[in-house]
Amino acid sequence: MDWFDTSDYWLGRLLFKEGLAVIYLCAFLVAANQFRPLLGDHGMLPIRRFLAGRRWQGSPSIFHLHYSDRFFAFIAWTGAGLAALALLGLLDLLPLPLSMLGWLLLWALYLSIVNVGQLWYGFGWESLLLEVGLLAVFVGNAHTAPPLLTLLLLRWVLFRLEFGAGLIKIRGDPCWRDLTCLYYHHETQPMPGPLSWLFHRLPRPLHKVEVAGNHFTQLIVPFFLFMPQPVAGGAAAIMIATQLWLVASGNFSWLNWLAIVLGLSVLPDGFWEALLPISAPTGIASSPTWFVVAVVAFTAAIVALSYRPARNLLSSHQMMNASFDPWHLVNTYGAFGHITRTRREIVVEGTTDEHVTPDTEWRAYEFKGKPGDLRRRPRQFAPYHLRLDWLMWFAAISPSYAAPWFGGFVTRLLDGDRATLKLLHHNPFPDRPPTYVRARTFRYRFTTRAERRATGAWWARTYESDFMPPASLQRRQ
Repeated sequence: MDWFDTSDYWLGRLLFKEGLAVIYLCAFLVAANQFRPLLGDHGMLPIRRFLAGRRWQGSPSIFHLHYSDRFFAFIAWTGAGLAALALLGLLDLLPLPLSMLGWLLLWALYLSIVNVGQLWYGFGWESLLLEVGLLAVFVGNAHTAPPLLTLLLLRWVLFRLEFGAGLIKIRGDPCWRDLTCLYYHHETQPMPGPLSWLFHRLPRPLHKVEVAGNHFTQLIVPFFLFMPQPVAGGAAAIMIATQLWLVASGNFSWLNWLAIVLGLSVLPDGFWEALLPISAPTGIASSPTWFVVAVVAFTAAIVALSYRPARNLLSSHQMMNASFDPWHLVNTYGAFGHITRTRREIVVEGTTDEHVTPDTEWRAYEFKGKPGDLRRRPRQFAPYHLRLDWLMWFAAISPSYAAPWFGGFVTRLLDGDRATLKLLHHNPFPDRPPTYVRARTFRYRFTTRAERRATGAWWARTYESDFMPPASLQRRQ
């Protein structure tokens, strides 16, 4: 059908699905590697306890039928295996109904995890992955032409992602309007990357250029996604370049990479054929009638469900990173409407002394991503997501974020729980667990160029307050 199929985006669809498969693989590996101490039966926020008294309609998940740690691991590793098959292109070589079923299963498995993930999965990129993952079911396989309607729905997601982020900024912190937010943000963002120190030390006029460029990309460029080519492709290219800049400047899980993957679907085959020694195959079959009907019905449903997210964009009380249904079908996005000016870090320490005295020697636990050791350069982890590290950043902003889980975290350190210790970069008590654990809040800042040359340190810090007094197993009992 001429109005339904388009032969100009076969390569773009291929790259979109390959990129999405990588992100799915990463997401399921995160789930498999981290769930036991976070969500398992002996975890900080157990899934079994969460499910008690909750109805399936409020949090659709396969785990309502059965939960055990072994079953969760099976679901996570099944998802990882299916994502690997998609990455190898094997799902798209299947007949269209089976290919769609494979992508639908990926979506359903990850939905099951997100809907029981509680605070550990309360991030906007979880809903974004689910929304984009469901659209992938309806983009066709390697043997069919990409459906135009689904490609437009992908652009609609990218529009809401970028425009929503731009609006939440311009409506929020005044520093976005006076172009000064990046005086602070590279230093105070949740998880700095290896280049964040350099970004922070850029001249302040360049920081203002960064913010102005961000506003242009998020508030103006998205409207050009719906223009004819090459304008739409040019808009997507600007967004991709901006997202790569964000990838270089910090760790934001797979948020930036999903935006890039969405942008790839907008670039026409002519762009890729001019850039790379590849070309789209000829003789691609038209979509079967049943698939046309399914895509049209699905598009109509998405259009209807888009009312509330679209209204939210226009609201002066705009919400960010919100889902309007438990299936995460059409969501609203946005980030960093407010920028913290000061970086605070919780440093968790332990001791093997039997009694705490002023002379007690305390040794610090090191996390994988969040700052701790002043001489340790921030690492690059994205698109891999360190869930505990991110929640520690929120806890440093307000202790209320830590109330449901921090006590359980400390108890597991006192127990020497291996699963919990695997979430950390360094355990200072390899032989036996500590007798006491405490937590203190420090103000962190990037060193100046002179301090960096003199000391080799990336960070400087000053003590602010106790976050948690020394605790032992006896006291916690």
